[in-house]
Amino acid sequence: MNRYINTPTETSPSGDKIYKVTKYPTIPRTFEDLYIYTTIGDRFDTLAQQYYGDSSLWWIISICNDNLPQNSLNPPVGTQLRIPPNPNPIVAAFEKLNESSTSTITQPSFGGSGY
Repeated sequence: MNRYINTPTETSPSGDKIYKVTKYPTIPRTFEDLYIYTTIGDRFDTLAQQYYGDSSLWWIISICNDNLPQNSLNPPVGTQLRIPPNPNPIVAAFEKLNESSTSTITQPSFGGSGY
């Protein structure tokens, strides 16, 4: 799977494909947030599947834990993670931030080799 499949593009005057910037919403803390400690084998996508029923929403858990490296689906073992309880307003905020780039984008897709 191409990690940039949902990233909007435009063509430069020389004909090169240029990827537009994807913007992410700020995810405020709430009293309803869940906090867990990671164990061996935890991944952002499997946690999203467990808590949201949708593994493609892994990016929500990743970006709300901005103290962690953002280059892997595997959080370090023993790390406390914040998990927002309701992804719907976060996805809506993401779509609103990126609506001028494209009207069909619904969520980022960062799959691909190495994850």
